Amino acid sequence: MKKQVLFLSLMLILIVGVLSACGSNKDSNNTTASANSDKSTAANASPSAANTVVEQTPEPVKPSEPIKVKIGVSGTDGETWPLLKKKAKEQLNVEIELIEFSDYTLPNLALANKEVDVNSFQHLAFLSQFNIEHNLNIVPIGSTVVSPLGLYSKKYKNVSEIPDGAQIAIPNDPANQGRGLLVLQAAGLLKLKDNVGLYGTTDDIVDNPHKLKIVTVVAQQTPRVLPDVAASIINGGIAGQAGLKLSDAIFHDDPLSETTRPYLNVFATRLEDKDNETYRAIAKLYQDPEIIESVKKDSNGGSVVIDVPAETLQGELDKLQSEIKVAQK
Repeated sequence: MKKQVLFLSLMLILIVGVLSACGSNKDSNNTTASANSDKSTAANASPSAANTVVEQTPEPVKPSEPIKVKIGVSGTDGETWPLLKKKAKEQLNVEIELIEFSDYTLPNLALANKEVDVNSFQHLAFLSQFNIEHNLNIVPIGSTVVSPLGLYSKKYKNVSEIPDGAQIAIPNDPANQGRGLLVLQAAGLLKLKDNVGLYGTTDDIVDNPHKLKIVTVVAQQTPRVLPDVAASIINGGIAGQAGLKLSDAIFHDDPLSETTRPYLNVFATRLEDKDNETYRAIAKLYQDPEIIESVKKDSNGGSVVIDVPAETLQGELDKLQSEIKVAQK
């Protein structure tokens, strides 16, 4: 009897041990499966997470600070300059400050002294003479307009009506004085010596049949002296600012002829800045259709916007400066 009880006790212990081992294996399997499941989930999640990183939109780049450019000019009346300032800000993020000068000799000196970055008031004939006289190296970076040079009068409607001994006003700067005298010659009022070139003076008059008195004044003053003289030679741009139309002139030259190529107006800067992308972009902006229309309106049709490459302008300037140097020898 005792042996039977002992045998049953041993069997019961054995069964409990086997069941415990099975349970342990089952838990181990479940743990492994859970771990494998977690790995699988992590593995499946990784591509999605990677894609999320790749597809993130980069933060927008903040706009750079506006570039400030000072431009020397001889007049700011009309719509053209305000319109150019507006377009430069919108399209180039450039803030233009216009520095106005009342005398033609000042904008180039201000440019040479770095008081302005660019100027726009002169044609190539004026620039070439100024460079030589002041030993400067100011260069064109873009063309703007060519303006006819006209003879205007508030007293007479025809050149033939100008009386003997009358006063005629012309600009006093070398380039425009020379051009003004050529206009008076073309109008039949006087005769200059042969081969006088672009920079003639009153000393080059060889025949003055009407005994006209030629009075030289600052270019900006040429419209203002009209009440005091028989007639005045006035540049197209200045005439437009004064409310004069080209049709008001009793005589003018042809702005589109080859002889007026030296009178192309330009944007100019210092030699070291000739390749400045911002300055060149401003010059190019002058060819915008809206700018062209505003120039036409401001000048009463007296100025024509011309697009000439900077390299061509420089070639013309070099030619003019060479001619001046030869004439001075």
